[in-house]
Amino acid sequence: MPSTTLTGLPPLVSPATRVLILGSFPGVRSLQAQEYYGHPQNQFWKILQAIWPSSPDGICASSYENRSDWLLERGLGVWDVYASCERQGSLDTAIRNAVPNDIAALHLPQLAAIAHNGGESFKHARHTHTLGVPVYQLPSTSPANASWSFERKLAAWRGVMEGCGLV
Repeated sequence: MPSTTLTGLPPLVSPATRVLILGSFPGVRSLQAQEYYGHPQNQFWKILQAIWPSSPDGICASSYENRSDWLLERGLGVWDVYASCERQGSLDTAIRNAVPNDIAALHLPQLAAIAHNGGESFKHARHTHTLGVPVYQLPSTSPANASWSFERKLAAWRGVMEGCGLV
């Protein structure tokens, strides 16, 4: 079965974005829902909820609009390193003919750091280093990253957020 060219999601950022979280490319469920980290087993939203436990109960289960506003209020932004690619399924290893996003074009005046959500995204760190802010590799929140426990992922993510002054 031939691969299909897919187009990613628009950036979820604001002028107050201090940490930009970059994934590789949305999975099938996220593209269908038009929501970042839309797969129910992806731990992205659960990890953020655990970092900011004083947040409203059920933020992970609330509407995508509410979760997005909540994320932006904390100084976070989300985008992907790839604008489009060919891929069957959701695995990063299936990505072919990827076209990168122009991250510098976001013009985020408060940007203090970039955090790559996983190894495929981090492969592009050399491009994000040119923005003059610290760049971090975080463990992927994807269900495909089963070798890391939730607690281990949380500790890594919390460490970066604390280091950036967001916790």
